[in-house]
Amino acid sequence: MPVYSYEAMDQSTGAEVKDTVEAATEAEAQALVRQKGFFVTKIAEKGRDKKKKKDKDKKKGPTGKKRKTFSLGRVNAKKLCTFTRQLSTLQDAGLPILRSLRILEGQAKPGALKNSLIGVIDDVEGGNTLSEAMGKQPKCFDNLYVNMVKAGEAGGALEVILQRLAEFKERAQSLKKKVQGAMIYPCAVVIVATAIVGFIMYYIIPKFKAIFDGFEVKLPQITVVLIACSNAVVDYWYLGPAIPFGLWLIVKIIKKNKLGCYIIDRITLKIPILGKILEKSIVARTARTLGTLIASGVPILEALLIARDTSGNEVFIRAYQHIYTAIREGESMAVPLKETRVVDDMVVNMVDVGEETGALDNMLYKVADVYDEEVAVLVDGLISILEPIMVVVLGLIVGFIVIALFMPLIELLNKLS
Repeated sequence: MPVYSYEAMDQSTGAEVKDTVEAATEAEAQALVRQKGFFVTKIAEKGRDKKKKKDKDKKKGPTGKKRKTFSLGRVNAKKLCTFTRQLSTLQDAGLPILRSLRILEGQAKPGALKNSLIGVIDDVEGGNTLSEAMGKQPKCFDNLYVNMVKAGEAGGALEVILQRLAEFKERAQSLKKKVQGAMIYPCAVVIVATAIVGFIMYYIIPKFKAIFDGFEVKLPQITVVLIACSNAVVDYWYLGPAIPFGLWLIVKIIKKNKLGCYIIDRITLKIPILGKILEKSIVARTARTLGTLIASGVPILEALLIARDTSGNEVFIRAYQHIYTAIREGESMAVPLKETRVVDDMVVNMVDVGEETGALDNMLYKVADVYDEEVAVLVDGLISILEPIMVVVLGLIVGFIVIALFMPLIELLNKLS
């Protein structure tokens, strides 16, 4: 049976452990090590260490530093959640930050996250603080992340801050998944139904039209309308994808202008049900962001600017800017928040109570929890409404096609008999 040498960390004491274990596979070896209460940081089959060392040396540049691999786009939110939780666990166990980063970088697969971690490790080794190093990797760590880490370093409670960050990221990801998961079914039904109706209009209806023309049957008005629709689909099929793309492009161009962006975002928030879901999810996200930053010791004005940037909606961006200006001039948060009229009176009252009692962060967490639940209820309600609406609409479309085709067929059968 193969023998695996491993390096691990004792989760109870934080001590580093080096030993060997016999197992059939590497996965089984990791499981056996975890059963001992150890967190595996490195494992390899004996005899392959030299080969792995050569491979690692190939991956390093002439200076001895690891080479970054080519990657596009930002770091996946799920991967960042996992990384934050693991870093929080390692820091809570008492490992040095550089050792923790190297462990997680070694476990990461080639991509944007691994590249960012290589850059962070190089900068920390060069004498930068963790927050400064993370600030140089905007594809991975946003302003919220960097400022919270900075506050943790200043207060000497980095492991607590990382734990809060992990919880924040996990809650945000959970809400996003809930909304996305709920919309998969109706979107799939609409796409499939559109494809089927398009197929019928493009291929089936023209064949019936040829039959009707061959027998010179007088067509009822409903059939004439159906054939006209089919001809339009056959002649102008390219407008199907072109129109949605054109509308999307127009909206993108309009949103380049601040006034246009504000108008589009305001209209979006007025859409029945969908607008409410978007509004409440923004309130939940920004309230949780603001609460997390305040609890971590970030100054209120800086926290407001970060929460403003995470809203992603020009209506809320202007509202938070108004609150920022008012607080800078010496007002409390509740008064300008009420003036913006972007949240319910309940939120204003909770913020007011939080300011008076000195527990603003806790009140903002409660606001976020309440709005998260309301978003979940609205999403469930939207799905329950969409299902019967889709059934009725599809039934009407199919019924229209069937009736329009069978009426001249019946007349043709009567004529032939």
